[in-house]
Amino acid sequence: MINRLLSATLALLLASCAQAPTDTKTSPGPGGPKMTPLFNGRDLSGWKADVPAKDTNPSAPDSFIVRNGMLVSLGEPRGHLTTTSDHRDYRLHVEYRFAGKAGNCGVLVHSSTPRALSKMFPQSIECQMFSGNAGDFWCIMENIEVPDMDKRRPKKDPSQKFGGGPNDARRILNLTDNSEKPVGEWNTMVIEAKARTIKVWVNGDLVNEGSNCTADHGAISIQAEGTEVEFRKIEIGPLP
Repeated sequence: MINRLLSATLALLLASCAQAPTDTKTSPGPGGPKMTPLFNGRDLSGWKADVPAKDTNPSAPDSFIVRNGMLVSLGEPRGHLTTTSDHRDYRLHVEYRFAGKAGNCGVLVHSSTPRALSKMFPQSIECQMFSGNAGDFWCIMENIEVPDMDKRRPKKDPSQKFGGGPNDARRILNLTDNSEKPVGEWNTMVIEAKARTIKVWVNGDLVNEGSNCTADHGAISIQAEGTEVEFRKIEIGPLP
């Protein structure tokens, strides 16, 4: 009798676990489809730099280098490092840190036309890495929608439009505070692009999610935007 009761209780517990909802606030864990490195740890094969300052000064220092097996964005001269291949429906895993001081950088997805905004930024959706604001979206001649648009997308004045143009409300605030680690420690950013939706996790926290994006594929870009940032892992794989 006792054994039958124990068996029934165990069955109920297993059924409850099987029906438990997935925690969408937690980033995808290890395992699943195999990831492919976009950075080989040796050189910048598969990437191309676009640094406007080099147009008039070809001898200007490189903005992106490989150092101690890491891809390093030196921050200056400002520009972008972009994959030579386009990607669609993927999971991107990036491990990065601001080694010396807090500052600015970002990963741009669905990147296409170079220098489409301010003669600097490629047409894209930026997943922000700016210290204290990691996970913000910045719309760069593309657009994406989120719930609570009026609350999370600040306008300079009521007449401003939501969009990716130079005069539009382009910034979409992230969902969390304190998801980032202190300067000098490694952060993990996971980006999932599926059809016209984009999700971003920082250190396991779901920090942003948007839909109805005006692009669904493109290259991936990394910024040089004033601050040195080290990347020890940049890899891509299919969606689970």
